[in-house]
Amino acid sequence: MSTAVLPTSSVNSPRTELRELARLAVPIAIAQGGQALMGLVDTLVVGRAGTSALAAVGLGNGLFFAVSGFGMGLMMGFDPMMSQAMGARHFTRARGLLWQGGWLALFSGLLLGSLLLLTPPLLLLGGIGEAEVSGARDYLLWRAPSMPLMLAFLMVRSYCQSTAYTRPLVIATVAANVFNVAADVLLVFGGEVLPAAFGPLREIPAMGVAGSAMATTLCTALQLAVVVFAVRARPLAGAESSTRLPVWADLARAVKLGTPIGLHFAAEIGVFALAGVLAAGLGPASVGAHQIAISFASVTFTVAMGIGNAGSVRVGWAVGARNGRQARLSGFMAFAGGAGFMALGGLLFALFPTPLARLAGAPEDVLPLVVPLLMVSAVFQVFDGVQGVGAGVLRGAGDTRFTFLANMVGHYAIGLPLTLLLGFKLGLGVVGIWWGLCAGLVTVAVALLWRFNRMSAGALRPVEA
Repeated sequence: MSTAVLPTSSVNSPRTELRELARLAVPIAIAQGGQALMGLVDTLVVGRAGTSALAAVGLGNGLFFAVSGFGMGLMMGFDPMMSQAMGARHFTRARGLLWQGGWLALFSGLLLGSLLLLTPPLLLLGGIGEAEVSGARDYLLWRAPSMPLMLAFLMVRSYCQSTAYTRPLVIATVAANVFNVAADVLLVFGGEVLPAAFGPLREIPAMGVAGSAMATTLCTALQLAVVVFAVRARPLAGAESSTRLPVWADLARAVKLGTPIGLHFAAEIGVFALAGVLAAGLGPASVGAHQIAISFASVTFTVAMGIGNAGSVRVGWAVGARNGRQARLSGFMAFAGGAGFMALGGLLFALFPTPLARLAGAPEDVLPLVVPLLMVSAVFQVFDGVQGVGAGVLRGAGDTRFTFLANMVGHYAIGLPLTLLLGFKLGLGVVGIWWGLCAGLVTVAVALLWRFNRMSAGALRPVEA
């Protein structure tokens, strides 16, 4: 079985809880941050291919996550079911849920991947240039096959988190990042950049934007292969008796829990993708600056999401063990850890915006726009961390609906109108767009913190009770 310290009827001290949270969160955060790091590397490499290529990748990546966000959330419907099963020590049940998640990843991944290929023409309606739309189309053609692979990886990752078997996540992330650097350079610029000793690899043609997407798809396949191999090689009591065929009742329960999470993810990712489209309407330099800044912000945010995932697991364990006081403590310690890390990220952005922009290879016409965007990002880092963790701890408690409602109000009723007002009506451009996003994040963060405080003050029931 797992080496995880599963909860009992006792309650940890805050110091002990923070240590247990860190033990689980660090490898998860490394895995989360590694995902964003691959996106940042894509930006660093493609940025050297020109402003138009950078804009195309920014648009394609935004569309991919706008569509895949729903699938990602759908898969997280299994999170509270799995962590609460572990908290109740129903280990065979947890392994059976892994198989059901694999089926859901296949079904939803094929559907969403097909839908993704229909989105590029919509960019023309937003006034985006034909060159950028064509590049985004090429990017998505090679990125769409990764959809079911990515969702399957997320399911296995959820299982590893819930069983505190996190080492494969770190190994998969490191392997994928190393491979991604080499694959990006090779496929974007072609094999002719290599020394003669590389032989046949020098014949690979430069694929530009499409090469970046192909590299990401290959990396996703590599990550999935690593974690599947690790889980299959690890014995678990009762695993051989778990059901491998689809169990429609389990799938229906996961979809019921995961649909609000998927809608929340789609709403949050969608508003940032829409911000990218609005920035693209201001010209390639604006969308290039948006892409670089969002790549840096994504690195810190995914680490906060890793802390939120760890908090989700620990809250789920406590709820499964019917230990409400421990669940409340676990949630608030996760909030503190996420806010603390993001404060450090904000300080980094505030002190070194220009070096970070130059590190990203920002072209001269993009550089003056990246620096103020990183300063805005520095302001909202703590709130971004709080809302990222909040979604996790509420998910562990089995509450998946409130987060969606908070995101709709925060981002679309408050953030988006301010984005349009500041960015266009008052003429602040892409910087105004980002101040609007900031207002939405602050609203969501405050709402989720309030919700967990109120919910955890009462009785918390397992989702399968």
